[in-house]
Amino acid sequence: MATATRSLRTIRTQIPARLDRLPWSSFHWRVVLALGTVWILDGLEVTIVGSIGARLTQSGSGIQLTASSIGTAAAVYVAGACLGALVFGQLTDRHGRKKLMMLTLAVYITATVATAFAFAPWFFFLCRFLTGSGIGGEYAAINSAIDELIPARNRGQVDITINGSYWVGSGLGGLASLLFLDQSIFASNIGWRLAFGVGAVLGLLILLLRRALPESPRWLFIHGRDQEAERIVDGIEAEVRAETGQPLPPPGATIAVRQRASIPFRELARVAWTYYPTRVVLGLALFVGQAFIYNAVTFNLGTMLSGFFHVASGTVPIFIVLFAAGNFLGPLLLGRFFDTVGRRPMISSTYLGSAAVTVVLAFLLMGGGLTKWSFMALVCLTFFLASAGASAAYLTVSEIFPMETRALAIAFFYAVGTGLGGIIGPVLFGHLIDSGESAVAVGFLIGAAVMAIGGLAELLYGVRAERTPLENIAKPLTLADAGTAEGSGDVAAPQPSLASGTLADPEHVAALRDRVRAEEEWARAAEHRAAVHEIVAMNGNGHDAEERQRVEQTLADIAELHAQALEERAVNHDERAKADAGGGDAALARADGALERARSDDERAAALAARRLADEQPHSELSMAATERAREHEQHALAVDARARAEQLTGAGRALAYAEGDVHEAWRQMHTARAHAHGARAEQREDDAAADDAHADKWQEEALAAEQRVDAARHLAAAEDLESEEGAVERSVRDRDEAAGRDAAADAQDERIRRRLARRAQRERQGLGRLRPGPGSTLFSPGMVGTASRWAPTAEEDVDREIETIARALDERGPTDRVELETLVGARYWGPGRFRAALREAEAEGRVRRLSRTTWAAPDQSSRPA
Repeated sequence: MATATRSLRTIRTQIPARLDRLPWSSFHWRVVLALGTVWILDGLEVTIVGSIGARLTQSGSGIQLTASSIGTAAAVYVAGACLGALVFGQLTDRHGRKKLMMLTLAVYITATVATAFAFAPWFFFLCRFLTGSGIGGEYAAINSAIDELIPARNRGQVDITINGSYWVGSGLGGLASLLFLDQSIFASNIGWRLAFGVGAVLGLLILLLRRALPESPRWLFIHGRDQEAERIVDGIEAEVRAETGQPLPPPGATIAVRQRASIPFRELARVAWTYYPTRVVLGLALFVGQAFIYNAVTFNLGTMLSGFFHVASGTVPIFIVLFAAGNFLGPLLLGRFFDTVGRRPMISSTYLGSAAVTVVLAFLLMGGGLTKWSFMALVCLTFFLASAGASAAYLTVSEIFPMETRALAIAFFYAVGTGLGGIIGPVLFGHLIDSGESAVAVGFLIGAAVMAIGGLAELLYGVRAERTPLENIAKPLTLADAGTAEGSGDVAAPQPSLASGTLADPEHVAALRDRVRAEEEWARAAEHRAAVHEIVAMNGNGHDAEERQRVEQTLADIAELHAQALEERAVNHDERAKADAGGGDAALARADGALERARSDDERAAALAARRLADEQPHSELSMAATERAREHEQHALAVDARARAEQLTGAGRALAYAEGDVHEAWRQMHTARAHAHGARAEQREDDAAADDAHADKWQEEALAAEQRVDAARHLAAAEDLESEEGAVERSVRDRDEAAGRDAAADAQDERIRRRLARRAQRERQGLGRLRPGPGSTLFSPGMVGTASRWAPTAEEDVDREIETIARALDERGPTDRVELETLVGARYWGPGRFRAALREAEAEGRVRRLSRTTWAAPDQSSRPA
């Protein structure tokens, strides 16, 4: 008991950050294979019953069941899964996830084998209940373990794909049923019994895989076994480093966790309803929707195909395999978008999209316009979308609640959501099948409605959890923290003060306490210094007086160092409060630096208190080691700030900020090596100290080289700025020249138009035209241009463009007949008389020359107009 009491405390750990930083490796593949296969088992069980359902209702099967009994068996299986999730979920939290993984798998194997020997409906129902309880027990432990072991950047895709592997089991179940239901191979009362043996064999293989997996480190440090958790993570990191051949990036934030022996349901209810009420609604909506439609259709698909589309019972597994393939492709192809596009848009679109397709399916089924193939096509499309959404439901409830309640949260929502949707759905559909196609169509509409509710709940209450550490989505429950805020989970709500119960930050309270103690130490130091002056005043300068003065002065110095240490600890709490409020890794690094400075002051005080040099030297070395560690954390904070600034920049500015981050990182490594050297000297390990000093010297040179690279990057940034300025000047000159060119072209055009108008006016005053009454009347296009003497400038610009078109055509084609030229330039679209007038003006301006009455050509080079 003493050991348990000593182990349950508040700890600070980087285990979550260390696990999230790991690159993908063979360890993660082992997690996927050993833990993700639970969904294969579930899919296998559900599909086998769905596939053999029609056979079990036939005479000669050895067990007499009706269509409604198949639905009842499905409901009993789901009821067992719900109860198993709750019972085994609680045991998982108390005794460890690995132990319960083995136990629940053993329950599944035993119950599956017993199902093969069913001789009456009641025994079949009992075995299905126990099989479901084993599967349900696995859900709580497996989902939480997967999310806790997979890095945050991959969590969505991996979790959704693994959940989608349910349909791999479904496909295997369909294929196995196809084999075992073949009456040419197995008798009708034997084949379906052997089909259940497939699940038992697969379960035994999975049992062997799981033996090699460690316990979840997050579960271990929550339950007082943090040293074991550290050893497991050390081993995982060593394996990953050996596999990749690369050093691991530095871990991120440190978190504070209150260790617990167990977490009762009332704690989950208190946290859920007090701090996350909308997340509770979201979890229920997602689980009820997917459980209703999935369990209803999956358990009764074989019966619907046989009853409505006259598919033979031995052929039903073929359709089940197609159905499973469509379901698995959904999570497989869409899974990565849950980490890139985001949880909220993907979950809502898959739920609402599947609901829309289900509505179409229901109305077509009601109208009797479906064949077995069109029915299966719509079903596969519906569940291509619904499968990805349903997989995301398990991911969602695993992410959006604190780590201490994760397993119970999964068990609770799985049990409640599946209990409401998974029991009602199969029973309802089982009875509707007996009533005909129209009744089943109503069932599909109900399924579409509950799926749509889930999609709307995601739109309203969804949490942006993509690529985010679990501890940032929902802040862990710690000794000082009473809960977290509703919403994104990034910022914690203010916590109740221990003294008054009002809202206050616990870190702020701790900082105030340290500052109170610091003021008391400052007061003690002042009292000792006052005693020094009193001794001088009372006893003069005798030997005893000098010794007493030395002692009082030493005590004053020690008190001041303690005061400084307490001030640094207060700064540590202030920075941690900033980190909790969204300050990030830089604030945590500054907090760690303040803590190391406090340790340095404590060691200096211990060195002053030591009377012999042999006692004083280790304290001095430890003090210098703590000082170096403080500088290490300060450089880490500066590196984090520089890299965060780099993400906001582009080009040379970005490179400069990254280079500055590299400088701070190199200095951090140097201070780390110096700290190790001082620590080795404190333990009188001179050889290790010399090696660490050499390592520090190397990093110092690296830091100096990095500073030169910063200087180079700074010059490149300046060059880029100057180049941008040069480009701006060149663009300004180019724009000015282009504007001048446009002005010159406009002036030339104006001059051509003026001369053209003058020539036209001259023609109007010559020949018979001068005898015409009224103004000049040379029409190019009646109603469009008007008389020559009153042309608008835009009309003359049109003539200018037409002349240019004619001249360009003759330049390219050479001498051309007038009719051919008119066709070549598309003159039929210009308007009546415009081609003839434009050709006359082009000749007058020297842009073309007339070779004969009907032939035209480009002018000679010597006669071209300037």
